[in-house]
Amino acid sequence: MIALLFGVMYFMMIRPQQKRRREAESMQANLSAGDEVVTIGGLYGTVTGVEDDSVLLEVAPGVQTRYARPAIARVVTPAERPVEATPEETDSVKD
Repeated sequence: MIALLFGVMYFMMIRPQQKRRREAESMQANLSAGDEVVTIGGLYGTVTGVEDDSVLLEVAPGVQTRYARPAIARVVTPAERPVEATPEETDSVKD
């Protein structure tokens, strides 16, 4: 009975929490300039610079603040990123 209870707790509580943590770490690792983000405090801003452990946000025209990466709660609007061409596309362009 105790093993069943532990199994239910694992699948209902521990596993989903680990998945959310991995997704948040991935999002924070993939931040780039131009992303519009929301901090855990509810502040909206645009990423202007990214360093190892911090992110520089522009919260108003000419006003930039520095936040720790874990303080970014979510990306509202991702920046436009260039599309990488596949090798087949680059070969057809050369012809």
